[in-house]
Amino acid sequence: MCIENFPCLYSLTCIILVNMNRGESMEHNQKVREELLESVSYLSDEQLNTKPEEATWSIMQNLEHLYLMEKTIVQRMKQELKYHSEPTSEVPITVLLNRSKKVEAPDFLKPSNEFFSLKEMKKKLDSSREALINFVANTSEEDLTNRVMTHRLFGPLCLKLWVELIGYHEQRHLKQIEEVKEALQF
Repeated sequence: MCIENFPCLYSLTCIILVNMNRGESMEHNQKVREELLESVSYLSDEQLNTKPEEATWSIMQNLEHLYLMEKTIVQRMKQELKYHSEPTSEVPITVLLNRSKKVEAPDFLKPSNEFFSLKEMKKKLDSSREALINFVANTSEEDLTNRVMTHRLFGPLCLKLWVELIGYHEQRHLKQIEEVKEALQF
């Protein structure tokens, strides 16, 4: 079994380490979102938009990336419901929590250099989360389990795992945000 080891990303023989039902997945996602917003709530908009180095993302850019990711995943899952797909084997998406290996975001998920207030970004994050909640609430367990989308690192994943992936992805970026705060001494 592969545990917290990025080479697992490329191996289809790995098994999933966490198997949540849809309610547990959404509870996990909500808990992580609350932790994320709490971790930045005391920072000014200027601090949130400050980069520790030119080549790294600001805290706000991390938040924007999370918004773009969640919005895109929900849009793609809605599209996937229009097509028939086959179930896939599950993979250990929890390896996303391992920050020792950097993974570059595809261009369409990279944040802009636009200045955002926390209030503006919270609205965006709330809208993407509302879309996710509505999608999960209105999609059958059968469709969540049997419909598949391809992830660029994990390969084919059922929609249920995509829902779980959102929370683990946010946890990964929460760690990145904490690193930015430490680098900037916030």
